[in-house]
Amino acid sequence: MSETTTSPAAHGAGGAPTEVAAPHRYTAALAADIEARWQDFWESAGTYEAPNPSGDLAGDAALVARPKKFIMDMFPYPSGAGLHVGHPLGFIATDVYARHQRMTGHNVLHTLGFDAFGLPAEQYAVQTGTHPRVSTEANIVNMRRQLRRLGLGHDLRRSVETIDPAYYKWTQWIFVQIFNSWYDPEADAARPIDTLVAQFEAGTRPTPDGRAWAELSAAERASVLGEYRLAYASDAPVNWCPGLGTVLANEEVTADGRSERGNYPVFKAKLRQWNMRITAYADRLLNDLDALDWPEAIKLQQRNWIGRSEGARVDFPVGDDAHITVFTTRQDTLFGATYMVLAPEHELVSGANGTGSIVPAAWPEGTHDVWTGGHATPGDAVAAYRKQAAAKSDVERQAEAKDKTGVFTGVYATNPVSGEQVPVFIADYVLMGYGTGAIMAVPAHDSRDFAFARAFELPMRCVVEPADDRGQDPTTWDDAFDSYDAKIVNSTGAEISLDGLVVTEAKAKITDWLAARGIGEGTVNFRLRDWLFSRQRYWGEPFPIVYDEDGVAHALPESMLPLELPEVEDYSPRTFDADDADTRPETPLSRNEDWVDVELDLGDGAGLKRYRRETNTMPNWAGSCWYEMRYLDPHNADALVDPGIEQYWMGPGEGRPAGGVDLYVGGAEHAVLHLLYARFWSKVLHDLGHVSSSEPFHKLYNQGMIQAFVYRDSRGIAVPAAEVEERDGAYYHQGQKVSRVLGKMGKSLKNAVTPDEICAEYGADTLRLYEMAMGPLDVSRPWDTRAVVGQYRLLQRLWRNVVDEATGEVTVVDAEPDEATLRALHKAIDGVTQDLANLRFNTAIAKITELNNHLTKVGGPVSRTVAEQLVLLIAPLAPHVAEELWRKLGHTDTIVHAAFPVADPAYVVDETVTCVVQIKGKVKARLEVAPSISDADLETAALAEPAVVAALGGAGIRKVIVRAPKLVNIVPA
Repeated sequence: MSETTTSPAAHGAGGAPTEVAAPHRYTAALAADIEARWQDFWESAGTYEAPNPSGDLAGDAALVARPKKFIMDMFPYPSGAGLHVGHPLGFIATDVYARHQRMTGHNVLHTLGFDAFGLPAEQYAVQTGTHPRVSTEANIVNMRRQLRRLGLGHDLRRSVETIDPAYYKWTQWIFVQIFNSWYDPEADAARPIDTLVAQFEAGTRPTPDGRAWAELSAAERASVLGEYRLAYASDAPVNWCPGLGTVLANEEVTADGRSERGNYPVFKAKLRQWNMRITAYADRLLNDLDALDWPEAIKLQQRNWIGRSEGARVDFPVGDDAHITVFTTRQDTLFGATYMVLAPEHELVSGANGTGSIVPAAWPEGTHDVWTGGHATPGDAVAAYRKQAAAKSDVERQAEAKDKTGVFTGVYATNPVSGEQVPVFIADYVLMGYGTGAIMAVPAHDSRDFAFARAFELPMRCVVEPADDRGQDPTTWDDAFDSYDAKIVNSTGAEISLDGLVVTEAKAKITDWLAARGIGEGTVNFRLRDWLFSRQRYWGEPFPIVYDEDGVAHALPESMLPLELPEVEDYSPRTFDADDADTRPETPLSRNEDWVDVELDLGDGAGLKRYRRETNTMPNWAGSCWYEMRYLDPHNADALVDPGIEQYWMGPGEGRPAGGVDLYVGGAEHAVLHLLYARFWSKVLHDLGHVSSSEPFHKLYNQGMIQAFVYRDSRGIAVPAAEVEERDGAYYHQGQKVSRVLGKMGKSLKNAVTPDEICAEYGADTLRLYEMAMGPLDVSRPWDTRAVVGQYRLLQRLWRNVVDEATGEVTVVDAEPDEATLRALHKAIDGVTQDLANLRFNTAIAKITELNNHLTKVGGPVSRTVAEQLVLLIAPLAPHVAEELWRKLGHTDTIVHAAFPVADPAYVVDETVTCVVQIKGKVKARLEVAPSISDADLETAALAEPAVVAALGGAGIRKVIVRAPKLVNIVPA
């Protein structure tokens, strides 16, 4: 592109114009100079620093009188690869929105921190021997540099890093609050654990075995309280990933049963781990979604993940002193239960938790051969099958496989309504993670049970009348029949009959019958499981927990926080063969005995005692569960957040009944991970009185993804996108033809473009404009470096409309603009204002471009009034060039806090509109009329139009239909 201009005074000997360099043209070099200068100015002047209220809100009336806006991006992780151009999409969007809100008078809090604990830094440390803190802090420095270059208007005083002990002190403090609380169903809220202890001490709440609280040992009391605490350790089935050497939460396991990070196989294992009792909040997490301004798709994902279902709990007796409890949503089909199935991990099979196994020593007389799996005893059959099931993921176990597998346990249960003895199997299609880990199998009306019954030659009984002509003999059916709109049949016992009732009536009747006899009750079940909170990692927050000689867990007092992560030589957890399900975790911290074994006085009156520290660390989600609160008051050493400050920025208000961040922008992939976890922590802290908001994020917006073309050679290997040439519609790399598909942008796919590259070639403002102009913010879009030049040219044309490229002088004049320009200006102001307020940045840029093109087309010097308004319009989108032009236009204050233009309604409405005149439905004329014209005046004008007069030809008029200002329909007599 030529960087020259034609000067009227510069002509050659023959009179032809000669091009000379334009020293003041907007170029990449000029953009770089402008951007660096203004970034330095904003930082030194504290331009983006948002004031907090001082103490009592009532005493800070001037600040409180201003509207506030808390705008956030999802926490970035400081990757060693730095940013590619896809990463800043959301950051730029929130910055544009925040700038517009400042210019409309809001006190805007906008900052960005770093979620810096986690697996990538630890893996890098293992590979290179570099301490995770060293590599992570270096990555943060690089990302801060890249983000600063984009001109993001962050309040740098508020930025946090989760690896800072001053930050994770409060993460640990929150864990202690959760550990020291329980969920009180009567209050429907979390309460301090001391209130529960008081109930046990007073005898108003009985202990499990009926003994007085004072009679229990310390270990026994701890065990009882552990059944109530919101943070608790338990032996439970977990997702064990040998390839990573750690356990994973359900949400971190992919749909095909592999680890979200690393794609390793995940197995079920029983380990003692820390958990968060998020299930206590299931109903509130579900119901409170209605008050949030979130995308419906995200709400639906959370509703499905929580998975509320109403049904009944039913007890099936086994022998004289045991029973199997099931949860079913179809208690109306209880007469059709002809066998039962337990999950292979069920405690009645494994004998876990002191229950003792129900599996007998020998097969009962008459056991079918197909039920035994070829094993001599039930114990052998069960042990072999449990090992087989452990090697499968939950997804594999739930797959609709043609062949169902399982074995008979050797015991029978009693159907409580019919008294029939039904065999009890274990099968891998039943999971411990849902319901009770046991089902009553009704094969006639459930497809999986039907297939299992066919495979194991089990009886089937029709108890829901089919709507078709298949009859009531399930042995003749091809599959099960299921319906909620049918009558119950074959369901009469000695004490109750459901025959003839519709499903809803039968469910109500059987539920009442079960409850009256103490063998069941109506209940609600959730798919949501408690949140597994332990990781066998080094690079994470240490738990503020120590264990005494009896194994009782004690929380550290606040005076001992933060418990800092110790220095270790070996950062690596022990990993194993990815397919070896029989392995168990070994944590890096457990190898540091000097740190693990300590003498402490916890201030509980016990004096100095020996303790052993918890050697797991918290998951990488911990620090991001509450970071929005720390942004509010990041340097408070005495509290999580000052209550008045939290109430000002996040407290409930009009249209925000639960409070929370005003706008939160990030990816949709965190719907049931970060977003669900953060909601849980907020509710606990709210219940305990630490914060006024019960929800962390009021409005959520999911930005799309910037994609890029991936080029692969004949081997399927990605080749550098920058080295690919296009010839005649095909693509070549080093002379060899390659394929092209649209995919993610990333280093591994060799298609990443860094923001540094684009800033160097065009400037940061051009990059900002291009990313915002690519399309609607919430949809994915392909990156095309060649298209960036379009926004570069917009800025060059804008610059030329204000600055002489040869002299650098401002060319605007003080003359009033013509009416056409005023209309173009105010229509742009009106449209851009609405677009920026509603995150429609691409259409806002289109309107600014249209106005700028109008000025270019009109030619001549631009009116100062119009130039200033245009610069203000583009300021949120291209802040550096706007700041520079604002200063050149004679202003000494920063444009960041200048008032955004306000449209004059008189110029926004169209000057005229086109009215169509029809005779017998056919268009005969078009009139240009005022938008405010009355029906009577429009009718007069239409009838006087020469083309209409000619078309009527003197005929009379029966009716005139007027729809001012756009339609007149004439019906001749």
